[in-house]
Amino acid sequence: MLRRIFSIVFLALVVSIFSNAQLPAPTASTSHLAPAHPAFKVAVYIPVFQVERMKDPAYLESTWNEISSQVRVDKVYIESYRSGTLADGALLEEVKTFFKAHGVETAGGIAFVAGGDMAGSDATPGQFVSFTYTDPKQRAYVKHISEETARHFDEIILDDFFFVNTKRDSDIAAKGMQTWSAFRLKLMDEAARNLVYGAAKAVNPKVKIIIKFPNWYEHFAASGYDLAVEPKIFDGIYTGNETRDVEITDQHLQQYESYEIERYFDNIAPGRNGGGWVDTYEIRSSDRYAEQLWDTMLAKAPQMMLFQWSDLLKEATVPYYGKLFDWRTKSGATGKPTFATVAGYALDQVNAVVGKLGNPIGIASYKPYHSTGGGEDYLENTLGMIGIPTELEPAFPTKAKTVLLTESAKYDPAILTRIKAHLQQGGNVIITSGLLKALQGHGIEQIAEIAPTGNVLKIDHYWHDVGKGNGDHLGQPDMLVPEIGFMTNDAWPVVNGEANGRSAPLLLMDHYSKGILYVLTIPENPNDLYLLPQPILRQIRSYLMADFPVEVDAPAKTSLFAYDNGTFVVESFEDYTAWVNVNLKGNVAQIRNLADGKMVEPVKPNKDAPESQREPRTEFRLTIPPHSFLAFAEEK
Repeated sequence: MLRRIFSIVFLALVVSIFSNAQLPAPTASTSHLAPAHPAFKVAVYIPVFQVERMKDPAYLESTWNEISSQVRVDKVYIESYRSGTLADGALLEEVKTFFKAHGVETAGGIAFVAGGDMAGSDATPGQFVSFTYTDPKQRAYVKHISEETARHFDEIILDDFFFVNTKRDSDIAAKGMQTWSAFRLKLMDEAARNLVYGAAKAVNPKVKIIIKFPNWYEHFAASGYDLAVEPKIFDGIYTGNETRDVEITDQHLQQYESYEIERYFDNIAPGRNGGGWVDTYEIRSSDRYAEQLWDTMLAKAPQMMLFQWSDLLKEATVPYYGKLFDWRTKSGATGKPTFATVAGYALDQVNAVVGKLGNPIGIASYKPYHSTGGGEDYLENTLGMIGIPTELEPAFPTKAKTVLLTESAKYDPAILTRIKAHLQQGGNVIITSGLLKALQGHGIEQIAEIAPTGNVLKIDHYWHDVGKGNGDHLGQPDMLVPEIGFMTNDAWPVVNGEANGRSAPLLLMDHYSKGILYVLTIPENPNDLYLLPQPILRQIRSYLMADFPVEVDAPAKTSLFAYDNGTFVVESFEDYTAWVNVNLKGNVAQIRNLADGKMVEPVKPNKDAPESQREPRTEFRLTIPPHSFLAFAEEK
């Protein structure tokens, strides 16, 4: 969410993996020949302002021809309301009729953004203003929008503005002494039941209402998004997979989140997460757009929502990192490559492999409802960017062998009891330095006498393959980390940094009952994890993923996606060609490229393979072009 629709200068173009693709530029008359995507559907969202433009049949026909000639569209969502504009019912029916005549499914959409007088005189330009759900007049209007939309559609999706951020006098009076988060959660649960779901059902008992949750899941409760309750109120949910440019955003989103948030919401509402939603905003290169589409589909989303109609018509411009793509030969119906063209390429690429992938798997990570990560917000995504796949879940994953807990786990008052029980049952628990700090004085000492000292160390060197005070010395750019104190020979630092001769544990290991507790030190700036030398990353992965079926030995900003049928995907977000070693459990004869069927033979085991690997692995070496992915299946 948080869309800032402004003029973006696109500096780059789609990834080098596209360089060998051959896609003709079909005309409107050949749009029906666009390749289908059997593993997923493709939808386009049409905001009400575009719906209003569709009063002109020539505009509707020409834009449809251009978009559909570049990307196969299975469904459109026709918005009835946004920012004070409520579409005429007759127009909604006309637009529905057009798309049905072209074999396209239709559904409705609502963006509950206040507009006009309801936005209030205190509204700041450039900031979104919700309805004031404590104002009787505005409540009535929200109910009216729901009713009118339900008269025309049997399915309605709520764009991710169904939150509240007003602090008007009526809000303050209704809140009383509650926290803003507690008050807003109750307020929006009530609004969902009575003003949206109940109101729509009263008009059209067949209607299904889907709520789309945005990408900023760490802060939902503060604006009334209730992941614990709202998925049970509505008929389904949808996922905001927009990660956009990771440097020019005011959020902490990392590229991996386009995958991880889809998995998280799948675990919150199994079987009722309708798909992933990506827009074209806040990106400096078209490959960033393609990556969001890929990663959403690699999470096995059943549908890809492209936001929005007119943005798909925007021209995408050239050059790109590494081997250039001859964009002059690829064009839309207007003769210019558009975002619809980019979407068509990206979805065709992932379509070639996604149907062959099994169910996604990762290191189980527990995030309680209404929790925030504090200094470790969205940390699971940063770990995903260094090759540690995570599977975020809203309940403690008792059946998992290894459980990852970040600072947000402190919101569970029983977390220490759960940690102890998991260790006593022979499981492993990884806690971060942020959670370790939060649990001080609450009983963590009963498990291990490991604690932050309060010092911050500037690491300037690293020790590779340590555990008994030996290893190879590696230099690297400086980073700041909290110093973690431990009792010698009780806990072991298995990965170390050095700060001007002072040891700085990066990964500590301590046995408890039948399990192992690990403490992972997170830098003061979590993105500094990307600065870790590759041998250090390999060492960390080898401990944390000792029981995982596949590991990568790769630079930072390389992600691993694994599945339960022996398939896996490696994706590079770097600007250069990367060498990646893949280590698979057991004896694997070959791996088969899922896109072209070619076989890759194993290489000899690494002579410096980490001691922590507890069973034999088979190693394969891959070359991955910048901003691209490779998908494989094991052949045993």
